[in-house]
Amino acid sequence: MGDRSPDMPYRQVKPARSAPTNGKPRGGTALVTRGRDPRHFAALDLGTNNCRLLIARPQGDGFAVIDAFSRIVRLGEGLASSGRLSDAAIERTISALKICADKLKRRNVTLSRAVATEACRRASNGAEFIARAYAETGILLDVITAEEEARLAVLGCHALIEPGEDPALIFDIGGGSTELVLVDTRGPDPKVLDWHSAPWGVVSLTESAGHGDGPDGRAAAYARMRALVTESMAPFAARLPRGIAVPRLLGTSGTVTTLASVHLGLSHYDRAQVDGLIVPASAMRRISTELAEMDLRQRAQLPCIGSERADLVVAGCAILETILDLWPAERLGIADRGIREGILRRLMGNGA
Repeated sequence: MGDRSPDMPYRQVKPARSAPTNGKPRGGTALVTRGRDPRHFAALDLGTNNCRLLIARPQGDGFAVIDAFSRIVRLGEGLASSGRLSDAAIERTISALKICADKLKRRNVTLSRAVATEACRRASNGAEFIARAYAETGILLDVITAEEEARLAVLGCHALIEPGEDPALIFDIGGGSTELVLVDTRGPDPKVLDWHSAPWGVVSLTESAGHGDGPDGRAAAYARMRALVTESMAPFAARLPRGIAVPRLLGTSGTVTTLASVHLGLSHYDRAQVDGLIVPASAMRRISTELAEMDLRQRAQLPCIGSERADLVVAGCAILETILDLWPAERLGIADRGIREGILRRLMGNGA
């Protein structure tokens, strides 16, 4: 690791493409098998901004993805001000869940889990939405705690942490919250040493503090967002170990994969080039600063950002820069994997 230049991106020699598993269910769970057909497992992650589904089957010491779905639904849109999931957001999300339900049926999934995170934890009508989603799609969403969300993310992406002996920091910038987990990677599976959930994600932070017109207004909005995130992470920052020789940092979220795509100059998003990439932290800071200075139209014209992410990406940049302040790594690992892969590991029997 010490031989690498912090100024150049690189890919790990053999990054894990899927989480290892022994293919056995945990806790004596019985799986319905259909003759000699391979068993199919599914994981659905409904966040504040995205609805993402992964369907896979065990293969060797990992799994093979056979189907996937991702859609920006903005379930938490307006939640910061109203405290409720809006009718429009619910309709968008139900529509996406119906597509997921159809895929689950067509793929003959034998065991699955669907989880919901910060938006449903926070919304006063979250339980009502969960009931409606089940009635209309047959998908029962499990509203998980912030701690389980953090642990699932670690379970799904820890294979991409750079080698090293000191504790490493993994973070997941979501739509409604950001999870940070300090892990010990010296054993075969990561051991969680400490964790923190900050109540700011790209949607909640944008709606609360992310609006400003003109160069001065945009700069002021970015400073407000940085200050809010810094304050929310201060208790965790105070607990972090000092004197780490080479801090290791791994991020899993739309923010880091988007910024990595911009860094690579991709004309369209390519998971094969992004997942497992190691990029200079200084480059991510530079891109964050440049995006924060652009107006909405300019950001929307950039490949891999577009109109769907243009209004939220700056909040992600503010969160990322704050994390780099509290854990000053020279390089940042990029993971296009997380909660869904963590769920699959557990379903297939090799998750803690």
